[in-house]
Amino acid sequence: MISRWGTARESLRKAASGPAVTYGLIAVCCAIFVISPVSGLNPVFGLGDRLLAAQAAYFERWGVIPAELTAGSRGALLTPLTALFVHGSWLHLLGNMLFLFVFGAMAEERMGQVQFVLFYIGAGYVALLAFAVVNADSEQTLVGASGAISAVLGAFLFLFPRARVTSLFPFLFFLPLRFPAWAVLIFWFVLQWLAARGAGSGPGVAYLAHLVGFGAGFVYAWGRYGRGTRVNASAATEGESQP
Repeated sequence: MISRWGTARESLRKAASGPAVTYGLIAVCCAIFVISPVSGLNPVFGLGDRLLAAQAAYFERWGVIPAELTAGSRGALLTPLTALFVHGSWLHLLGNMLFLFVFGAMAEERMGQVQFVLFYIGAGYVALLAFAVVNADSEQTLVGASGAISAVLGAFLFLFPRARVTSLFPFLFFLPLRFPAWAVLIFWFVLQWLAARGAGSGPGVAYLAHLVGFGAGFVYAWGRYGRGTRVNASAATEGESQP
C-alpha cells in the first residue's frame, strides 16, 4: 500500500510540474508581447503615428539588425538573445507559441529542463546569427523565436520520429488529422526550403533562420543522444500544429 501511494504521489508531482521550461518560455513571450507597443494593448504608447514610432523603436532596440551585428558592435551581440522574445504581430506570436507548445514538452522531458533551456537559447542564437551573416548588409530588423522553435522541431524529429501529432493542412480544408511527426516535420522543412529559395531581399519571413535552426536541432540531438538512445514514441503529443 505504501509503495502504491508513493508511486501515485510521484506521478501527481510530475503531472503538476509538467514541462516548466516550455510553459515558462510561452508565458514570458506572451507577457513581453502584451506589454510591448506591438500588441496595441498598452495605452502608454498611444495611438496612430505615435504608436508606429514606438513600434519601430522597439524593434530597432531589441531586434537583430544584420549590418550592426556583423560589424561587431558590442551591444548588437546581445540582440540575438533579446530578439528570441520579441514578436512582430499577434499571428507571429501565436504561430510560434503553438509550435512550441506542441513539440516543446516532449523534447524538454527527454533533455531535462536545464539542458533544454540552454539548447533553446543556443540554437536560437545560432539561427539568427547565421541569417545575419548571410544578409550582412541588411538593415532590416529580425525578431521572433522561430529559429529556436525550429531547432526544437529538428530535435523532436530525431528523438520522437514515431510520435503522432494533430495537424491542420490548408489543402485538406483545415481538417484536424493525425500524422506521424516525421511526415509533418519533413513536410514543414521542405516548405521552408522552397520558400527560402524563392525569398527575395525585401521584408519577409527569415526562412533561412528556420532551416538553420531545424538543422542545428537535429544535429544536436543526433550528436548528444545517438542512435542508441533514440525514443520510438508512438504516443500522440497534445495540441495542434500547422505546417
